[in-house]
Amino acid sequence: MSTLQAITLDQVVDTARYPLSDPGGAEGQAVMSRARRELRTLGCTVLPDFIRPSLREVLREECAALAPQAHFETETVNVYNIAVDTELPEDHPGRRTFQRGNAFVARDRIPGESLIGRLYAHRAFQDFIARCFGLPGLHELADPLSGLVLNVVEPGMEHPWHFDTNEFTVSMLTQQAPAGGVFEYCPNIRSADDENFGDVRDVLDGRGGRLTRSLPLHPGDLQLFKGRYSLHRVSPVQGETARHSAIFAYSRRPGVIGSVARTRQLFGRVLPAHLAAEGRAVRGDRLLD
Repeated sequence: MSTLQAITLDQVVDTARYPLSDPGGAEGQAVMSRARRELRTLGCTVLPDFIRPSLREVLREECAALAPQAHFETETVNVYNIAVDTELPEDHPGRRTFQRGNAFVARDRIPGESLIGRLYAHRAFQDFIARCFGLPGLHELADPLSGLVLNVVEPGMEHPWHFDTNEFTVSMLTQQAPAGGVFEYCPNIRSADDENFGDVRDVLDGRGGRLTRSLPLHPGDLQLFKGRYSLHRVSPVQGETARHSAIFAYSRRPGVIGSVARTRQLFGRVLPAHLAAEGRAVRGDRLLD
């Protein structure tokens, strides 16, 4: 990790293309305008080659070294991440179940001086992301395990269809699988006011081709995504190399901490902060998950 200590943000990010320190300039305004337009219409935007080519191998090596610390536990889930034995109508999409085989390296296992650690906490990066989402600002999650995580999908595994709990997700592929591991999503398939169970059910039952997009991603690309409203998945990874992606989660509100049940599901453990915060969460909508 020490190789990055003297490297500035301008050396990490292609700031000629993505001027994080000068968002008011013409180039920055053009980037953010495109991002806001695509997020509004497609629920997703990609900033290709965000990380300079000279550091992509450092990015890959750092995250590959962290991957063995991921919490692996294959489990049966549904798209809403609620208990699979929840009483629901017979045709409810929440009754469809999948095997979730991806794993997460928790935030407290990721050194702050790592490339992804420095990006996540950098104020210029946070401000740039907020502007791309059209927001006055974003906050790091107060959760000691979530916020910044590494998503690991081993060969033969997948991250099945799901919705995110957090409205805004920022991610970066750090290691590509030889085959498979494709990010697929259904733009704005639901809203804060409408679950749209019919279309969700069609996707889960294999009839949702008209609703689904496949998104080519490459290591070093930055992806901004409204995963609260867009059903999405990573298809099964093929070959002998795992797929790794860093997930940078922010919130409009300060102090956000995950629930005990969801935290234990993802990381296999909880900390005193989760127990202390349980029951105090304020939901921004009435969606199922």
